[in-house]
Amino acid sequence: MHGIPRFGGSDHDPYDAQDGDFVKTTSPLARVTETLLLTAFLVLVLAIAVQGAFQTRAQIADTFNRQSAIGQAQIMLEELLRLQIVEEDSLRGYVLTKDPFYVDQYHAAVLDFDDKLATIRATIAAQQVPVVQSALAQYASYQDGWRRHIASQVLQRPDALVSDLDKRSKVYSDYETRAATLVRSELADRNRALAASTQEQIDESAYVRAFFLLLFGLLAILFNAYRSRAYRELEEEKYTTQILQRAFRSEVVPLPNCRVGGAYLSASSHLAVGGDVFDVYRLSNRLALLIIADVSGKGVDAAVLTAFIKFTIRGIALRRRDPNAILAEFNTAFSQTVENPYLFVSMFVGILDTDTYVLRYASAGHDSAFVRRSTGVQQLAVTGPVLGVMEEPFGDRMLNLEPGDTLVLATDGLTEARRDSGEQLREQGAMRLIAAAAVEPQALCDELVAQVRAIGGNHLRDDLAILAIQIAPSEASHA
Repeated sequence: MHGIPRFGGSDHDPYDAQDGDFVKTTSPLARVTETLLLTAFLVLVLAIAVQGAFQTRAQIADTFNRQSAIGQAQIMLEELLRLQIVEEDSLRGYVLTKDPFYVDQYHAAVLDFDDKLATIRATIAAQQVPVVQSALAQYASYQDGWRRHIASQVLQRPDALVSDLDKRSKVYSDYETRAATLVRSELADRNRALAASTQEQIDESAYVRAFFLLLFGLLAILFNAYRSRAYRELEEEKYTTQILQRAFRSEVVPLPNCRVGGAYLSASSHLAVGGDVFDVYRLSNRLALLIIADVSGKGVDAAVLTAFIKFTIRGIALRRRDPNAILAEFNTAFSQTVENPYLFVSMFVGILDTDTYVLRYASAGHDSAFVRRSTGVQQLAVTGPVLGVMEEPFGDRMLNLEPGDTLVLATDGLTEARRDSGEQLREQGAMRLIAAAAVEPQALCDELVAQVRAIGGNHLRDDLAILAIQIAPSEASHA
């Protein structure tokens, strides 16, 4: 064993005569010293690791909170743009009809706009983004100028021509669009930078923890505990944000002489958003706009378009009351706005007169629309192709509803629900479920969702949205 020192040899024989080598020995004092040094080193490294773990977690939490704030600011900016459109359309509606309903709608939009503007300003100020603050101030200034120089005059003199109103509004609208585009771009850049920073911090934390896992088992367990906790908090906050986004996109409002129910379920189990949207919006005291739409695809990418669909259709419907014309105008806007040629939308648009129970509707490739009467369930005909594919005319139909009738609008998550055998529910199966479902609209929607879950073995293959509007039964029918 030449050249290999042996530890633990005889204390009185430091020289091995047989091998001709000195035998290296270690005294108890040396072993104690090495142990103390190693223990001190481990304690020091452990202290540094723990301190680094807390610091990294705080940095990730701070960056995520800032990213979440920027995301909320992006949502509120889109809400400001929507309220701007509502203000303009309300003013236009007042000029056209002289109906005080539009004046009330205008003032309500103004109050809502100012509240949200104050909130987004506070959010941006807290994030210290001076470029966005400046652009937002310009946008608010232009909107204030439009109110003072155009809106106030129109409210005093509602006999102005719509064409004159549009011409005078265009200058302010162009400036507001440029300012809003700058705000949107800066927020998106900030959000991407924060997302990249968050990812870098998470990656760095993972690498550090992996290194200490190799050296210190105890440190690895400790780091994993902190890491799991941080991830749980991130997921909980992310889920909360998505729930708020879902509530922002799909909503129902009470209608005179009607009962309304709705349900939404995303096919992505880790998300609360998807590519389906429904909306009930009052156009006047007696007219209600009914929308259900299905964007091709699932998840966040498809969900981004639902806000565009909802507010664009509302804006068009405030000017045009023919469902086929609404679809035609939206089809043009969709083709010019959405750059992805592979995206398309199926949509049902109806305008319901809540006094006469007359429904005028147009269906762009949306075949999951039904009406349940006392005599059975009827499927409503498609009146045109899906949106975003071709420029084709859209027809419309008129439907006379009676007290007790229920209009059921769904997306293809209902008709395309599959059993384990691969068999789809299809329209006939959906009609059977609707016929057997509860009378009350919300209970009907909840039952259909439960049925789709049961058919798919609690697995949803596509997003599902359901909207049910029942004409309130008359007292005679109750008797």
